[in-house]
This record gives sequence, C-alpha cells and structure tokens, in this order.
Amino acid sequence: MKYLRNLLLVAALVSGQGAYAQDMPQIRAATLKIGTVNWELSTIKAQGFDHANGFELVMQPYADNGATRVAFEGGRADLIVADWIWTARQRSAGRDYVFLPYSKAVGGLVVPADSTAQSLADLAGGKIGIAGGPLDKSWLILRAYAASEYGLDLTEQTEQVFAAPPLIYKTGLGGETQGSVNYWHYLSRMKAEGMRELISVSDAAQSLGLNPDTPLLGYVLRESFVADNPGVLQALHDASRAAKDLLASDDAVWDDLRPMMRVGSDAEFIATRDDFRAGIPPDKPVDREDADRFLQLMARLGGEKLVGKATTLPDGLFAQVD
Repeated sequence: MKYLRNLLLVAALVSGQGAYAQDMPQIRAATLKIGTVNWELSTIKAQGFDHANGFELVMQPYADNGATRVAFEGGRADLIVADWIWTARQRSAGRDYVFLPYSKAVGGLVVPADSTAQSLADLAGGKIGIAGGPLDKSWLILRAYAASEYGLDLTEQTEQVFAAPPLIYKTGLGGETQGSVNYWHYLSRMKAEGMRELISVSDAAQSLGLNPDTPLLGYVLRESFVADNPGVLQALHDASRAAKDLLASDDAVWDDLRPMMRVGSDAEFIATRDDFRAGIPPDKPVDREDADRFLQLMARLGGEKLVGKATTLPDGLFAQVD
C-alpha cells in the first residue's frame, strides 16, 4: 500500500503541483562517487520517491569517504552513509548524529578456486589480502571467529596485506594471496569470477553470538537538521524502503543501474545484484541488545582507536521511525 501511495503522489506532482515541489525541504546527500549507496539513491530520484514523501534528494558525489565526512561535518551536506560504530563514536564525543539503517551487507573471506583450504585454520602460514585496514570490522569479526573456533590468531599466524579494494580484487584473482577479505560488492565480483567463499562474515558473526541481521551501514543525519525539518526522517525512511522494495522485486530496474555498478560480465552483474538484495535489512527497529553485543566485541578487538569513548551504546543513536 505504501508503494502504491508513493506512485499516486508522484503522479500528482507530475500533473501540476510544481509549487509544492519547490517548497520541499532538501536532503543533501554526500556520497562516494562510486559507492553502492548510489544505486538506492538513484532509484529514489528516478522513481520520484523523494517527492512522493515530501522532500527533494540532492546527490553530492565526492571522490572519497573522507571528503563526504568533511562536507557533512562542515554543514555542506545533511546526510552521509557510515557504519553505526563510527556514528556511536561521534555521538559519544558529543556530536548529535543519528543513524537510520541502510544495509546489512557484509563481506567474507574468499580463496582461489583451486585452493585446498576448507576453513580459516587452513590459512595458517599463508598470506591474506584485506581491504579496509587493520580495524576493518569484517576482519575483526573473522579474527574473533578464528580464535574462538580454531584457537588461531590470524594476526600472528598469517601474513596480512592491507590495500585498497581494487588491489585486493586483483591480487586475489591473480592468486597472489591465499585468502582475500574485501568489501561485499568486490567479493560478489570475485565469486562470479570463480573464487570460493570460505567463510562469510554473517556466519562468523552468528557463531560468535551476534545477530547477522543487525544492519551495519546506514544514513547518518544530525538531530538539529531533523528537528528543523519535522517529518524528514520518516520521509527518508519511507523513500528508502520504497526503493528497496523495488530493487528487491524488479529485475528491469537494475538495467538502468548497470553502468554505475562497474561490473565486467553478466555473471558479475547478477551476483552483485543478488548480494545487494540479500543485504536489505528487515524493516524493524535495531535491537539494542544485539547492537550492544556487537559494540562490545568491536571495543575489545579494536579498542579506543575504533570506538573512541563509545564503550556502551549511546542513547538516541538509532533513529525512531514507524
């Protein structure tokens, strides 16, 4: 019903309510130029889900994530995409940031197709390529899982090569590393090219007693912006869910997105699309107990360098929407 309501509202706007559109509040979204969130945001724009929910989405692409955060912190943008651990750290430091879930897509560890490895224990003595650095949350979860399941200290018993996602992709496919930990969309492409998933971060997290349905990535806004624009948080949520529903059910919508997906084959396209769909979180509030367990693990493994002063879950971190 919500999707039908949105379509009717779009039709009304197109038929002549231009003055209303001009009065809409804007949400300026600072995003990574090649980021996967652009697939959802572009769908919101193309389908008119922003206008249907009473706001105008303005997309502001930047070259790197650091630039998006500078724009957000400097007031040149109203929204960025980040994980809630980072958002909790900022909130604990006194910033009025709130988190609206966007995706639960996480990566995993893949090995070459001809690898004999059947578990993380088989990578002892080998080389692992890792995107995101030593504090990458997927890497931390895999470290905790290896220690719990096999008594294996991955930092001590493997050689780690930290590099940008494209390089991890290249070296993994080239067989230069025995295992690869990469961002989810690169892993989709690696699996489509024949690499085999040894362990997913979701499975590792579940084994550690964490809830894999807890969304890690989300839209981050300032409470002051939300207060100045009543209803904008709910409107963003509804537009996001409308786009997710469409992306989850309509293959044709993906044809328009394919150029920005940077895939090299039909197999990569299908794998990336399907993994995006698998990463759509349930439309329900984040469970605080689940989130707190995750935060405690990140604090234990990453320390203050990762979580800052956020040793407990800050009140008001997760946006309240219907």
